[in-house]
Amino acid sequence: MRPELGVCYYPEHWPETSWETDAREMRELGLDWVRIGEFAWSKIEPRPGHFEWEWLDRAVSVLGEAGLKVVMGTPTATPPRWMLDKHPDMIAFDVNGRPRKFGSRRHYCFSHDGYRGESVRITELLGERYGDNSYVRAWQTDNEYGCHETIVSYSPAAALAFRSWLKEKYQTADALNKAWGNIFWSMEYSDFTQIDLPNLTVTEANPSHVLDFRRFSSDQVVRFNRAQCEVLRRFSEKPLIHNYMGRITEFDHFDVGKDLDIASWDSYPLGFLEDRSDQDDDFKHKYMRQGDPDFQAFHHDLYRAVGKGRWWVMEQQPGPVNWAPFNPAPLPGMVNLWTWEAVAHGAEVVSYFRWRQAPFAQEQMHAGLKRSDNEWADGAQDVRNFVSELSEISDINLQTAPVGLVFDYESAWAWDTQPQGLTFDYFKLVYDVYRGLRRLGLSVDILPPSTTDFGERRLVCIPGLFTWSPELKKAVSKFSGQVLMGPRFGSKTPDFNIPETLPPNVPGFACKVKSVETLRPSVVLPLKDGGGIASWREFIETSEEVTEKTEDGNAVLIVKANIWYLAGWPDDEAMIRLLGEVAKKSDLETFPVEGGQRRREFGPYVLHSDYDTGEIQIIKK
Repeated sequence: MRPELGVCYYPEHWPETSWETDAREMRELGLDWVRIGEFAWSKIEPRPGHFEWEWLDRAVSVLGEAGLKVVMGTPTATPPRWMLDKHPDMIAFDVNGRPRKFGSRRHYCFSHDGYRGESVRITELLGERYGDNSYVRAWQTDNEYGCHETIVSYSPAAALAFRSWLKEKYQTADALNKAWGNIFWSMEYSDFTQIDLPNLTVTEANPSHVLDFRRFSSDQVVRFNRAQCEVLRRFSEKPLIHNYMGRITEFDHFDVGKDLDIASWDSYPLGFLEDRSDQDDDFKHKYMRQGDPDFQAFHHDLYRAVGKGRWWVMEQQPGPVNWAPFNPAPLPGMVNLWTWEAVAHGAEVVSYFRWRQAPFAQEQMHAGLKRSDNEWADGAQDVRNFVSELSEISDINLQTAPVGLVFDYESAWAWDTQPQGLTFDYFKLVYDVYRGLRRLGLSVDILPPSTTDFGERRLVCIPGLFTWSPELKKAVSKFSGQVLMGPRFGSKTPDFNIPETLPPNVPGFACKVKSVETLRPSVVLPLKDGGGIASWREFIETSEEVTEKTEDGNAVLIVKANIWYLAGWPDDEAMIRLLGEVAKKSDLETFPVEGGQRRREFGPYVLHSDYDTGEIQIIKK
């Protein structure tokens, strides 16, 4: 594989006289791909049924004739104002029952059939016009599902669709009542029409009700995306892509990815550090110009799994962004480091957002590769440096990593529904395990919970999985490597009840979680060999070997044959030590790193990146 570069471009924002120069300069910079069209609905169809295609035809031709490969976006993330006149009930409602109005973007509810029909209509017209265009080499569906908390909607359209979804799943109200445990607090229903959405209740809603609503909400995204994919497949054989986001768990990306050919994501290391990180202020201060050393890598590995091995970065931060609480400029060299890190995790394309900084509207403070006065911005030099360095690297063929890490969106919904403690967060738990593995210098593959075979990997970690799946049971039962489960593994049934056998419910593993406790942030329970347990601790009944205990004598790490159970949430010191112990049993060679140093194997090379300095080193094995 030979990685390529791209950029996001908005020809409708600039005079047509500048398009040829822009296209030529893109190629001279070393760019191969250009994404267009994802926000252009009002320019394509300024009035209902009145189309102006000629400008887009010319833009595609100018870009293609310059040697650029075009990614055409469907413009359904930004329906025009006239669309709301036609479908005034298409907007989403927040958890407090307030409408999310027109005036920015993503102002639609996934459950609204009328708007879904409109999205199919505009996608069909685009497919008819550009499906066999030789310059259009890929398609992007919509833009950033989940951005701005737009997955879960409490609209009237969602309420109607949810009742239909429940009726299809349960068939009868009695079956639903039994599954949800509605005998508790006299919550039984006699008809599906009685069921409301799980918001604005006096106290917390039934967790089974909430979890089914989260499943439904995810299914609505899958349904919406699939409708566009089915249309595009009729007109084009080019690959279909969606650009996901960082730390978005409100829908199942694996399910959406089943209808696509390539996964991509929008990587904003500095914005995400400020906006989506659990790290403390000292950490954010230290890495404010570099980003969290593990956040981008985690999502690279996640979306490689979502894309079944094929993935891109569709938007790579090239300078300061505009949307985080604080928006510093990258350290010199960081755009180059971020690009190399993506390539080392298997990216086919790294595309920068955006070509030229916009002088108007919401994103005018968001940097591009060029400034709004058309001079080069600082990030462009990093792109030139990357192109030069890439010329010294031969083809890259990514190999299976020795470590697997299972990530499950449904578990994120479950523990968001019933965290039991204010600080319990599924994403953070999985991410802490990932960070620990990275700090041991190990390369990781993220795996979906539907995995049936762990292959030749040496170690698989499954933290926080809320319920067993048949596929995962099969994978674990035939795996000869080490499996590390917990904490909070297998602690619910699919209907969100405590299993009769108690968790973790591992066949042949004499271990039961008797009870749990959640801890205040100021409390760390010391372990005898260093580090401690924070946030979450389980009390265990077991006859298996206990290799680690807290100082007060409670089991923390239990093992039988190749199965390990972790009965608490380790702090950083304990996490690295305990993962190192299991890795040793897996016959894995570890390469512990310090500070912001990280290591990633890719093909015949090893990337050594240093987030403290912004420097990289590529070594051939």
